[in-house]
Amino acid sequence: MQLFVRSVILSTVILLSISCLGQVDRSYIADSISNEGKRLYESEMTSWYGTDVFLEKFKEESENIGGYFSYKDGESFKCLFFSKGDKPNVLGVITFIGSFDPKMAQSDGTKREFTEKEKDYYTIRNAALNEIKSDTSLFKRYKNTEINLIPLIDKDEKKVYVLTATSQSGIVIIGNDYLLLFTKTNELLSKRKIHANLITLPTKLEEKTADGNTTVGSVHNHLPETGELMTATDVCTFMLYERFSNWKQQIVISQKYMSIWNCGSNKLIIVPTGR
Repeated sequence: MQLFVRSVILSTVILLSISCLGQVDRSYIADSISNEGKRLYESEMTSWYGTDVFLEKFKEESENIGGYFSYKDGESFKCLFFSKGDKPNVLGVITFIGSFDPKMAQSDGTKREFTEKEKDYYTIRNAALNEIKSDTSLFKRYKNTEINLIPLIDKDEKKVYVLTATSQSGIVIIGNDYLLLFTKTNELLSKRKIHANLITLPTKLEEKTADGNTTVGSVHNHLPETGELMTATDVCTFMLYERFSNWKQQIVISQKYMSIWNCGSNKLIIVPTGR
């Protein structure tokens, strides 16, 4: 991913010639990327607001928190906080159903042991954290940033995404993200960097161009080592911050494709660049 961001005009997209060849395949891939990105977004939203609610409801436990993770449980989203130490227990769980409105969240401060499902989430999260600490050649840390661990478990796979967020207002980070895959028995299978580099993106991009149009988004390039398409972590980041921004769309360009994320409809389309 090249280290630059430039403004784009919505009308640019209209000028694209979309080939019918491979359209079904591209739509399927776009939906797969979008769905994975939305899973990450839901987990992060649960963690964001779950942390706020937990610290408000259970202030006395703030010094005992060893960490947290979020997961989907049926139709609900749960943010679980666990204690410090080698054998942590659950300190409390914040549950969201139907929306991420903190006022509607359910708070449970019951101290207990992990369920088997929760134990798996904790185990792969903890394993990912240990990898981050030990493999400093792969995992990078930057000033004024923090890492967020997002464990995901379904029937077929267990994985942990690592995202980087900044503490600076008005700035969004794209890149310095990673994916760790685990076996069914929670053993590390593989680890890789998703984006080849890191860029910062402003939440406010509005400016007038010479022809009087208004910029509505930004574009960044993916180099071959990052891949040809927008990533699920891109989608997650756009969804997390688009409500704080004036973005209308975000675009990723590679050698063969242009991935276009519509911030209003939260839809992804992929078109060939014709290169």
